[in-house]
Amino acid sequence: MSASDTIFALSSGGGRAGVAVVRVSGPAAGAALVALLSGGGGSADGGNVDGATPGPLSGPERSLPAPRVLRRADLFDAAGGVLDEAMVAWFPGPRSFTGEEVVELHVHGSPAVVRAVLTRLGQLAGLRPAEAGEFTQRAFLRGKLDLAAVEGLGDLIDAQTEAQRRLSLRQLGGALSQQVEDWRADIIALRAETEAWIDFPDEDLPEDFFPTIRARAGALAAEMASRTEASHRLAARVRDGYSVALVGLPNVGKSSLLNALAARDVAIVTDIAGTTRDTISVPVDLGGFLVNFIDTAGLRETRDTIEAMGVDRALRAAEQADLVLWLVDERGEAPEIADRLDAARVLRVATKQDLWRASSDTA
Repeated sequence: MSASDTIFALSSGGGRAGVAVVRVSGPAAGAALVALLSGGGGSADGGNVDGATPGPLSGPERSLPAPRVLRRADLFDAAGGVLDEAMVAWFPGPRSFTGEEVVELHVHGSPAVVRAVLTRLGQLAGLRPAEAGEFTQRAFLRGKLDLAAVEGLGDLIDAQTEAQRRLSLRQLGGALSQQVEDWRADIIALRAETEAWIDFPDEDLPEDFFPTIRARAGALAAEMASRTEASHRLAARVRDGYSVALVGLPNVGKSSLLNALAARDVAIVTDIAGTTRDTISVPVDLGGFLVNFIDTAGLRETRDTIEAMGVDRALRAAEQADLVLWLVDERGEAPEIADRLDAARVLRVATKQDLWRASSDTA
């Protein structure tokens, strides 16, 4: 892998879609676009690319379209046959995502069209398929994105909830980078004042010069540590989600509640006690936040080895969860868990209220 190579890849998701985006980046990107627009046996390392004037987007003329304008064009294979009717955009460097010459091909999103376009690009001299993350790597190496923005971009691509989207977009937009830059400026100022005293020791300094410098440096270090830790905690919570364990006696309604929260059948529900033998974690988008609900085995004494292992896992899940929903029916609570949990993390939930009311009415 060389940074001087010209790379290409499908930038949009795989599978069928109305539109798929293929991106090309590198010194031969412009020539590759010319070859696609011209048809025939053109290669990406030839043709009139440097200084080319805007011209027709298809046909025999070997010219590039106007930069940063999305235009309709026919793309041709090596034999001159039409690959697809597409929208193309040409981004001369450094005003592009990677800082290099970049081409975007907006083609029809069928697997056959995408495969044909990628095959044609692979036939052009000087081009190769991109490695995973290589476009972003090039943007970082050319100063288009800093490390915080790269991390934010990755999180934004992976975002599944509204909270994840907001946090990653904020980081991609430079909020963290600006904070780090402010800290850097403060450190440089402290260093400059200290070095000035070293260079000019005969200058009169206030008596509290060094105590003030130490106090400012200490306050800055404390602020950096505090904000960094808080930022990491928040990012981990938003990215990984909150964990909520559903615990209680067997057949108290844990699996039924999990299915209701997930809006689908993810856990087996029967009248037979001990059906759930292992923990089942289901991610749910709850009000824009990722919440991992954990169904657990019913808490009871048992001689069944497998069920006993499930009970032990249930207790561990409850101890590690951010919140415990302690489900209670007419039988009461599961007292053996009480001394192992932080009461502040436990929320008692009464289940089977319809059955309670029915039994009281009958009585």
